[in-house]
Amino acid sequence: MTLSMLDGEPRVITAGAAVLAESLAGQAVPALAVDWRPPLPGTSAALAKVLADPRRERANTTAVGRMLSARPQLVAVRPAREVLDLPAGTFFHAGPPIDWERASGPMRGALIGAALFEGLAADAEEAERLLVSGGVKLDSCHHHRTVGPMAGVVSASMWMFEVVDGEHGGTAYCSLNEGLGKVLRYGAYGPEVVERLRWMGEVLGPVLAAALALSGPIDLRSLIAQALQMGDELHNRNRAATSLLARELAPSVVDASPRYAAEVLRFVYGNDHFFLNAGMAAGKVSADAARDVPGSSLVVAMARNGTDFGIQVSGLGNRWFTGPAGVPDGLYLGAYGPGDANPDIGDSSITETCGLGGFAMAAAPAIVRFVGGDVSDAVDATRSMYEITLAEHPAYQIPTLGFRGTPTGVDVTLVARTGRLPVVNTGIAGRVAGTGQVGAGLVSPPAEAFTAALTALASA
Repeated sequence: MTLSMLDGEPRVITAGAAVLAESLAGQAVPALAVDWRPPLPGTSAALAKVLADPRRERANTTAVGRMLSARPQLVAVRPAREVLDLPAGTFFHAGPPIDWERASGPMRGALIGAALFEGLAADAEEAERLLVSGGVKLDSCHHHRTVGPMAGVVSASMWMFEVVDGEHGGTAYCSLNEGLGKVLRYGAYGPEVVERLRWMGEVLGPVLAAALALSGPIDLRSLIAQALQMGDELHNRNRAATSLLARELAPSVVDASPRYAAEVLRFVYGNDHFFLNAGMAAGKVSADAARDVPGSSLVVAMARNGTDFGIQVSGLGNRWFTGPAGVPDGLYLGAYGPGDANPDIGDSSITETCGLGGFAMAAAPAIVRFVGGDVSDAVDATRSMYEITLAEHPAYQIPTLGFRGTPTGVDVTLVARTGRLPVVNTGIAGRVAGTGQVGAGLVSPPAEAFTAALTALASA
């Protein structure tokens, strides 16, 4: 006798929209809800081809293994003109390459401020004419082993954190953090901004350089691991990491420069984000270790210039895959609102690229007071990122998840298959040059960046 499905209790599995599951629950019908999403539109053919690539699995194991095993160490603080071979007439910036014509307000403001700082112009109007005319060459920080927060502008006279990978031998750089308020990285360029940059070049940089020469290398991997267990996520919350770094540096700062020690330490202790830039260089050197593995679909850079959001993939060299940068959804300062916000900007998403920041928010429940939402949202954000990453970081562990490693190594194929995009938490810059920071929140990359990368992988 043939049994009909109507002869017994139905067993229901629901997927996609929640309406069916909710209706069944209202009728007391047991159902198993599956969190399923369709692949990114238009990716089926390319995804099938990339998944069939016999190189992919081994290539991804190699690439993410390099990222996880990197051992970033802060070894020096040095002028950009020395370590980047950066002439006075060239500026580096955050994100994929861009020119003045397409640059956003905060990017333009930072470029104007850098021109004033370098003495290339007497005032903002002259600086803008110089930049409009092409009198300054622009290039991406990422093209020079460098990352920069927000606008990310680096000029010859700025001092840089120098971070070396003790495992694979790479080197990466990031500028020193200016603090909060009206700062160059958010597009401000008033006299107080330029004056602070000059003090950083004349006092802060040389003192930190001398202190590191005395202390020797600082193990950033260990420091980041400790900070995660103290409530940081290492992008928008760096309070513990900054305190740990200051503790490492303070004795050597005092020994190296009794004259300026109090001034320098006061500046560091007054800026909870001071560690961010060293952490970004640690992320950059870790991600760079995973580059250039043929067949790998691992993302090795996510970066924004205020106009475009771009990614780079291990198996595709230095090519950028871009889409429009979105405006973060978050909390605003004072009377500012979404209408005042510039689209997402900065290289600081190198933290998410390496399993920190938005990927580690479960470690930092207090972050929701800065970017919005509640604690459960932070935990959910981290949990969701395990769906699109290749590994869990062996050193970067989250106490609230039973010391599970942070989700690390975004895979283009997993993004395409799940339709889930990376979560980035970020500061929000004012869209008008000179405004500064207007808030902080969450943002995702444009799907078309991953679609384009997947298509390129299918043709590689």
